[in-house]
Amino acid sequence: MSQPSGNPYPQQPYGEQPAPQQPGGYPPPAGQPYGAPSAAPLPPKKSKAGKIVLIVLAVVLVLCLGGAAITWFAVKDEVGDVVDATKTRVTAPATLAGRKQVTDPELTKLSDELVADMKSTVQNETSTAGAFYGDAAKQDLVMIAAASGVLADPKKELDDAIAGLKTQLTVQEMTATEPGPLGGEARCGDGKTAGMPLGVCVWADRGSLGMIVVFFKSAKEAEAEFVTMRGQIEQRS
Repeated sequence: MSQPSGNPYPQQPYGEQPAPQQPGGYPPPAGQPYGAPSAAPLPPKKSKAGKIVLIVLAVVLVLCLGGAAITWFAVKDEVGDVVDATKTRVTAPATLAGRKQVTDPELTKLSDELVADMKSTVQNETSTAGAFYGDAAKQDLVMIAAASGVLADPKKELDDAIAGLKTQLTVQEMTATEPGPLGGEARCGDGKTAGMPLGVCVWADRGSLGMIVVFFKSAKEAEAEFVTMRGQIEQRS
């Protein structure tokens, strides 16, 4: 059977353009204006690290942007304390309490930004550390943020950090906990942000100030690992 020859589209009056066709040569459904999409686009998937970003920003505010928080001074005090302080360094180890350091690009970028903020804000710091460990998909994730330097008043630095935590991570109460062989003072408390529970521990001694945030866990669970984790972060030569 032969096909009809010539233009398959009907002749349009002079000056008018043919109606646009959808793929396949079919016109848009009745009632839908020409040029309108046939279906609404799917919303972009939310990042799994969205809530974590909020927490990182909060920690930056507490440790770096809280006014006088983390101000380091060279002080004339007990010689032994000052010598120990000058030998103190903090580091982001390859593993933390059995958890491998996270290599996810988004979390790695947040870690780098956290460290950069600390380096640009902390005065006279000798080292800084910031990293994530574990697996967020398994609800086993830890974030660290710490800086070393000679602190004139460790207790005040600790109190200032805790005051910021109450505002930024809704940590209502921080109770004293065993600081471990490195000494100084340490406190842990329950926090929450974006509906996510957090176990938060903070320490301060003459040579360093640091924070450990355990996601999806309670303060009691964070406290159980605190001494081990701090010992892997804070080093004295």
